[in-house]
Amino acid sequence: MFRTLREQGARWLLLLAVVEGLILTGSLLLSMQLRYWNDAESLAMYSPWIELRAVIFGVVMVTALAAVGLYHPSLRQNWLGFLARQAIGFAGGGISIAIVFYVFPQAYVGRSVIGIALVISFILISLTRGLFVRLLDIEGLKRRVLVFGSGRRAAKIVYSMRRRVDRRGFKVVGFLGLPGEVAAVPEENLVEYSGSLAQIAERMQVNEIVIAPEDRRGQMPMNDLLLCKQRGIRITSLITFFEREQGKVKLSLIDPSWLIFSSGFDASPLRKASKRLFDGASTLLILALTWPLILLTALAIRIESGRGAPILYRQERVGAGGRTFMLIKFRSMRTDAEGDGVARWASNNDDRVTRVGRFIRKVRLDELPQLWNVVRGDMSLIGPRPERPEFVVDLEKKIQYYNLRHCVKPGLAGWAQLNYPYGAGEKDAAEKLKYDLFYVKNHSTTLDLVILIQTVEVVLFRRGAR
Repeated sequence: MFRTLREQGARWLLLLAVVEGLILTGSLLLSMQLRYWNDAESLAMYSPWIELRAVIFGVVMVTALAAVGLYHPSLRQNWLGFLARQAIGFAGGGISIAIVFYVFPQAYVGRSVIGIALVISFILISLTRGLFVRLLDIEGLKRRVLVFGSGRRAAKIVYSMRRRVDRRGFKVVGFLGLPGEVAAVPEENLVEYSGSLAQIAERMQVNEIVIAPEDRRGQMPMNDLLLCKQRGIRITSLITFFEREQGKVKLSLIDPSWLIFSSGFDASPLRKASKRLFDGASTLLILALTWPLILLTALAIRIESGRGAPILYRQERVGAGGRTFMLIKFRSMRTDAEGDGVARWASNNDDRVTRVGRFIRKVRLDELPQLWNVVRGDMSLIGPRPERPEFVVDLEKKIQYYNLRHCVKPGLAGWAQLNYPYGAGEKDAAEKLKYDLFYVKNHSTTLDLVILIQTVEVVLFRRGAR
């Protein structure tokens, strides 16, 4: 049992979402019984199909909790912060439930029943999260990782993953140095090379071996590694380990051969069709929910800038395959923001931004006209953010593999926007590229849905806007 929990440690958030979904579903069933415990006639009247309605309640509420970032792997907050996010999620979920029941009156459940269910589930979910966090901190339930190598490459695990949240699903039991290799990890973390690699792994109860030597030529114990794999020990390259644990591609480690032979980069006709279908359905839903905000934003820009000033702003951006297109946004800067014709990155407290522009940039309302770009097919709803041609030409010269982000259509929202703040410069572009390449390599409908839901959290808590 413990081995299974260790192996699945990286999936604890999915398990948490399932458990909380069951709590929410059960809470509605329980609240129905509590509400009509002494009224058998009313209970019989409102009980038909209650199980289906309870499942709908659970799915909507879990989606609302995901939208405020409660299933984000790098979320760092104290208990007060967690409870605040949970309260916002419950408020949003309650409103969503009301809308669902209004659209589908056959699924209606009494307001008092929903109220009781929300109170019960809020308490139970708070307790469940506390228990999960404690379980994840139990060393015996973590995946035990042995790093094969002790040089600078291996040391990146130590220095790139210092926070406890970065190591939540695993524990590094040691670094196995190779003969002649200069150690770059703390001496107390080194493991003596006594016996075969398979014997060391068995003695230390290792679940996974990460391959990270400085030089693989002639130093890889292939027979031992094969024996370890046959015994159920996972063998992972250092690049893949970082990709899985941090949700980004480590640019300093990758080479063309890894990109060529690694899995992912799905560009099949089926994937393209499913992504286009996802874009169409999601765009229609967003437009149905935000059209009043679109009208109010246009009106606010007109009132501030007066007649004759443009409401929309068009700017050339680079799309899939390096082709350019005209991106549409609500104008948030003065009309003379780049009067000299020189392209500039946006900065903190940029004096070119108007008063209305400052607000709509914070809550991302300025991005809504890009839904037209999605409809036209210039962009996708989810993908790397499109950059200006002037910046792309410069970044492709300075940052290796930068052109790979153009393998897919750019997006209105993206994996990099969830994991990294606003990028405005070469250093930020290089860091965001790590997340963009992770998305390009691993994109799927499921990942797109996760990003779309969690983008709501970016808007609500105003992360990364300038």
